[in-house]
Amino acid sequence: MRLLERMRKEWFMIGIVLAIAGAKLEPSIGVNGGPLKPEITVSYIAVATIFFNSGLSLKTEELTSALVHIKLHLFIQIFTLAFFPATIWLFLQLLSITPINEWLLKGLQTVGCMPPPVSSAVILTKAVGGNEGIVITPVLLLLFLGSSSSVPFTSIFSQLFMTVVVPLIIGQIVRRYIKDWLERKKPPFGAISSSVLLMIIYTTFCDTFSNPNIDLDKFSLILILFIIFSIQLSFMLLTFLFSTRNNSGFTPADTVAIIFCSTHKSLTLGIPMLKIVFAGHEHLSLISVPLLIYHPVQILLGSVLVPTIKSWMVSRQKGVKLTRPTV
Repeated sequence: MRLLERMRKEWFMIGIVLAIAGAKLEPSIGVNGGPLKPEITVSYIAVATIFFNSGLSLKTEELTSALVHIKLHLFIQIFTLAFFPATIWLFLQLLSITPINEWLLKGLQTVGCMPPPVSSAVILTKAVGGNEGIVITPVLLLLFLGSSSSVPFTSIFSQLFMTVVVPLIIGQIVRRYIKDWLERKKPPFGAISSSVLLMIIYTTFCDTFSNPNIDLDKFSLILILFIIFSIQLSFMLLTFLFSTRNNSGFTPADTVAIIFCSTHKSLTLGIPMLKIVFAGHEHLSLISVPLLIYHPVQILLGSVLVPTIKSWMVSRQKGVKLTRPTV
């Protein structure tokens, strides 16, 4: 019974494994031109569905009130958008002389360019009792990855606009008219996006397994896993040390938001974006692997660290109250 409950809770992780296994067993179903027609159903319909769903679920009134914390959001955006990808780029200059698969290394760079997720970082932040951080726009992500793509920038931008921006805006417009119904029924937005994302992952790996020239060695995969663990722990420690300095101006709750939102990366946004930016690239699945690894690692590390961070935050908040002068 406990096992079934655990499986129900981790259904998305299990789904990723099954999607990749299914692609390995029968890749012909999900390849371009195959029965699923992913060049249409995935590249346009699936991606648009995810962002329409995001538009429906995005509470702009909460984002407006959150903009009061300008310093917090500015720090998270600078760390995520500038420091994180620049540090990864420098690190990859050293790793380029190693025998690690070059496409996995490119995938590690794309991880560095991803924005933080709406889901896991916010959930973990709320589990501790901290403040929410803001999500980096997908257009800024494209600016980092555009030069690495074999697809013309104009083509990328037009598809990005039609499958990301337009559905997001339509979702927001529809939300205005059915807001009360959405608040009352609380549709499973996360589960819907995750289910569609599994289809995108499946078709991505179908293309890989149907190409006999692509081979992934276990040595590179193990090293990438170790590197991702190290990067996450190092960046979480770095953000903690920086945000808890005496003159940082951040509260303990701000520190919690910074730790999670600055170091977590969005799989739900990332995979569709990679599908657009690297459309038709034969190594797309290998480029996607580091992000697919990063996602469960960030949830695992976050879940393990939540009790420790929560106890630290509570003790710090009590200390602030005790040292506050009485009137």
